Amino acid sequence: MPGRSFLGHSTNLVGLPTDLVASCAFNEHPVPLRISGVREMNRSLFEMLSHAPDLPDAGIAFASYMMAMFGLDPEQQEPEPDGRPRGPRRYRSSFLRLIKGWGYDSNSPEGAVMKGWVESRFGIFPTFHKQIIDRTTGDGWTTYVEEKMSSRFHNNAIFTQLDLVYEFCQWALATMVAPGKSHVTLYRGVNDFDEHQIVERADKRNAVVRMNNLASFTSERDVADCFGDIILTAQVPVAKIAFFNTLLARHPLKGEGEYLVIGGDYRVKASYV
Repeated sequence: MPGRSFLGHSTNLVGLPTDLVASCAFNEHPVPLRISGVREMNRSLFEMLSHAPDLPDAGIAFASYMMAMFGLDPEQQEPEPDGRPRGPRRYRSSFLRLIKGWGYDSNSPEGAVMKGWVESRFGIFPTFHKQIIDRTTGDGWTTYVEEKMSSRFHNNAIFTQLDLVYEFCQWALATMVAPGKSHVTLYRGVNDFDEHQIVERADKRNAVVRMNNLASFTSERDVADCFGDIILTAQVPVAKIAFFNTLLARHPLKGEGEYLVIGGDYRVKASYV
């Protein structure tokens, strides 16, 4: 029975063993990650992006592509043949809705869907959703599975939308935001280690902790202070950044300098406010 010592599935969509992707060894010596088939199936998007002069223009191109592909823009609803507006629109799930929900509460149903996407694509199990998830038959796991599979979020290829968000984020980091960099220094404020299993403790300030499979960090240490008395500093591989709040002009994460980071075991330095 999988417990907290198990990192995830034996298979994923990024072509490396899950235990490696989730390990400190990967974090210290990362390689680029690609979700299988996403760039190949969306060549026109990345062709458009290659002509963008800056990140705001790239964001506009990406948003336009997503609107066209997934019908997220209500103005694109075609009228009836006689010119009358169509009836009530069928709700279309959107990555923007998920990111907004995550920003309010990472333990929301939207948060469960995003953790489910990480589990599906990167193979890494969540370790916390409303409570510690320490086995796949416990109440925590059951709640997580029920919420991640909610039909209201899965009627519009929502995992495919998130695949594109990740690949756009990786493109933006590599070409405009952090070209040539393998890591970004990020911070996370916590009050306790309920959501962070301590895997190894070198001393009072240095430890290896198992982050949830998707976790919020910030690039601003002063912002991390607002979320807890313990500040965790980590060197996060660029390859494990799934989103950051200035990636798109509209609907950014509410936290200043916020990053969404693929989890696993991280070597962190703990300091106290």
